[in-house]
Formats: sequence, C-alpha cells, structure tokens
Amino acid sequence: MTSVLGALDGATVVVCCGPGGVGKTTVSAALALALAEGGQRVCVLTVDPARRLADVLGLRGPTDEPSVVPGVADGRLSALMLNASSTFDRLVARYATTPAQAEAILANRIYQAMTASLGGTQEYMAMERLYELSSSGDYDVVVVDTPPTRNALSLLDAPRRLTALFEHRLFRALLMPTRTYLKVVSIATRRVLSTISAAAGAELVADAVDFLQAFTGMEEGFTERANAMGALLADDHTAYVIVTAPRADAVEEARFFAGQLTGAGRRVNAVLINRLHDDLGGPLDPDLAGSDPTLGAQIAAVNRLHDGAVAERALMHSVLSDLDAGVVVALPMLAKPAGDLSALATLGECLCSEV
Repeated sequence: MTSVLGALDGATVVVCCGPGGVGKTTVSAALALALAEGGQRVCVLTVDPARRLADVLGLRGPTDEPSVVPGVADGRLSALMLNASSTFDRLVARYATTPAQAEAILANRIYQAMTASLGGTQEYMAMERLYELSSSGDYDVVVVDTPPTRNALSLLDAPRRLTALFEHRLFRALLMPTRTYLKVVSIATRRVLSTISAAAGAELVADAVDFLQAFTGMEEGFTERANAMGALLADDHTAYVIVTAPRADAVEEARFFAGQLTGAGRRVNAVLINRLHDDLGGPLDPDLAGSDPTLGAQIAAVNRLHDGAVAERALMHSVLSDLDAGVVVALPMLAKPAGDLSALATLGECLCSEV
C-alpha cells in the first residue's frame, strides 16, 4: 500500500497532465500544497486557473515571477501562472548575440503573432518555464499544470519539435544573412516563397523572412536549451500524474494519455480520478414514500445519485484494471469550488492517504 505522495517520493518535478474540464489545475494546486505541508519548498506553475483558485494562490493574472502562498504551515508554497509571451521574450533576450538582434525579433509582427497564438507555443513555454524553475535551485519540487491537450506527446515532444524546426532545410536557408540570401536559396525554395507571397501577401512573407533571418546565430542556443528540457522530462526524478474524471470520455482520455506516456518511456506514477460523487447511502425503496409526492421525489433523486455514483465507481475500477500506474486514487467532489486553502487541503488529505 502507498499514497500518491509516496508514489512521488524523490521526485523533483511533477508533471500533471490530462484532458480539460476535469479540475486538473485545482488538483495540481492541492498536490503542491500537500507536498509543501510535508516540509518541502514547492512551486506550482498553473495554466489559466479559475478566478477563485487564482485568488487562493495569490495570482492576479499571468505573471513571470512566483508568489509565495500565505498560510502554509511547514514548508513553502509558491505559485505562478504561465505567461508564454514573457517566457519566450526572455529566451530571445538570453540567446540574442546583441541587444539590437533581440529588439529586432521582439518588434517583428510574425514573432508577436507566434507568441500569442501559434499552436504548440504554450506547451513549449510551459516546459521552458518548468525547466527554469527546476534548475533555479530555489525549490525542492516543481509541479506543473500542463495545458489541456489531446496528445500528451505534443507537450513532451515540444523541445524536440523546436530542434526539428531549426534543422529543416528551408529554415536553415532563410537563416542565411540577407546579403547572401538570393545566392543560397534554391530555386525550389524561391518557388515556395513566391507561392506563399501570392496567397498571403509579399509584406507578410517579408516579415517572416526578416523574423527567421533575425534568428541567425541563436538557433544553437535554442537547440541546446531544448535538448536540456528533453533530458529533464526523461529524468528518473520527473514524475507523471494523470488527472481525469469519472466520465467515460475522460477515462478514455486517461487511457490514451497513459498509453502515450508509457510508449514514450515515461512511467505513470499516479492517476487521480477527480470529482467522484458520494452515493448518499442509496438505493432507497420507493415504497417508503407512500403517497407523499415530495418524499417520493426526494427518494428518486437519491437513487439517481446512487446510480451515478455506482457507474462512476465502475469506471474507476476499469482504470484500476487497465492502467499500469503506480497508484490510482479517487478524489471527492468538493461541496463548493476551491475558495481557500482548506478546500485544497481536503483534496490533499486524500493524496496523503494510503490505498
């Protein structure tokens, strides 16, 4: 028998992943609180928390720096909300060869649009911020609430995809200095650019070329960083927790996530099934209502809740039998949204209990 915290013993990084809409951010915060209450220095990196939870953690919006959460008894809990744009800006400043190069990239419209909306940017920056925090030496454990994604590997492969981009022939050609650009770009590449220009406009293509060429000399630093991030995600001290809910679609997502993680050589340390309903002691005999319609409606409501709770537990047992996880734990449906540390501590108690 072990607890969730026992399954995470020795972990310096905890990656919480899973589908959206299952309370993953709240569970990540509760897990971080439980670790901190155990005497560790913990930082939780959240992605777009609900307003109540943000208030509990002392977050006033996307911020680049962790804030200490008051009211933690033994250890220390800090929290921050992912700001992908600021994280990317900091990377550019770190690897630019001159201040002018950094300014040219930060002012480029393609770069600004990419950091705001390009698919995969948020996942990559979540991993980058995780790496920064874990390598800072300020924390014993960093818990990251990952962006919701159907494909777990889109998150774990974010560092590798960046290096693949830098290795692409078209990208490498566009990285050449402007004065030699027309000499080194092949006829095929120029045809591609002409086609894009016709469809999107020459000004947009010029911005894209300027953006890519501004990266000259920086790709090596980005590649080294991406490789270091990949090594962190594969490290034995990095633990993976899948958060799901007792619904058929969410359980199927959990199975999918677990398969992808194990297929990538990652061990699933724990599966947390959040928002499990209590059965309220049903079922009740409908005849107990007699001719009282109000009591009859109440009994019917209790029995519906009981049937739902039984179905949820059947799904939970299917997770127990199907998934190769260190521990599977059910977390109760909170009476109200997490609005203070005591609500998070209620979930934390379940994480500390042996199963």
